[in-house]
Amino acid sequence: MTVSQKQATPSPVTVHWVGRVSAVLAVVMSFFLIVPLLGLVWRALTLPGTAVLDQSSISAAIFLSLSTTAVSILLIILLGTPLAYYLARYPMRFKRLVTVFVELPIVMPPVVAGLGLLAVFGRRGLIGLPLAELGITITFSGTAVVLAQVFVASPFYIRAAQSRFAALPREFEDAAAVDGANQWQIFWHIMLPLSRNGLLAGLILSWARALGEFGATILFAGNLQGRTQTMPLLVYASLERDLRITFITALILLGLAVFAFGITRWLTGLDSDTIQETWG
Repeated sequence: MTVSQKQATPSPVTVHWVGRVSAVLAVVMSFFLIVPLLGLVWRALTLPGTAVLDQSSISAAIFLSLSTTAVSILLIILLGTPLAYYLARYPMRFKRLVTVFVELPIVMPPVVAGLGLLAVFGRRGLIGLPLAELGITITFSGTAVVLAQVFVASPFYIRAAQSRFAALPREFEDAAAVDGANQWQIFWHIMLPLSRNGLLAGLILSWARALGEFGATILFAGNLQGRTQTMPLLVYASLERDLRITFITALILLGLAVFAFGITRWLTGLDSDTIQETWG
């Protein structure tokens, strides 16, 4: 062992001290992340009068959230999958720039996203103005809710799909091409099946993001009960009106988020195992 190696090796005392500090900080951070969630559950289950609560607004918000996210996910699949596949498997000029713009909504403030959608699809927007002249209004409608959800949620699916497609060895395509398969057959019969679980995981994350969308929706679609009021908007609207509705709706959203996270973790593990078994 050289002198430099001896100097680089931490002493047992240092390791012990670092471990203790890390443990304390880990407990503090875990407490900070877990306790608010437990507090939400406790508050929702202990509020008086929930048994006689008028559930019409909650039911309407749940139906609107599930129906709009279903449409959003369908659009994300149809439009996002080809984009992700092209970015992952084909050379492209300005590929990094395109990737930046595709992933920008992930870090963009939702209110800014809503303003951007208004600038394009609003009554005086680039696309909204000619549509308004034809009698078609997008803002403050279910269509606006779907567009807001697609804008903020699609990058999660596209990013996951691009990563999964890029992880597949190029030899798969070469072997299929030698056997006479065309590009569509390679995509449909090889790439999609091998990437299925990873795509589903990204899709569930995208759905969860769409389900929890608030900022862009309230700015672009408004908060109209039965028309554009999704569950996150109902939580906001009921804060000063009825805390029972607020916490019950929030608890439903939390349960759906936990379910989505669990399924995503499971599917991600299955997808990695599938690729390893096929290629290993």
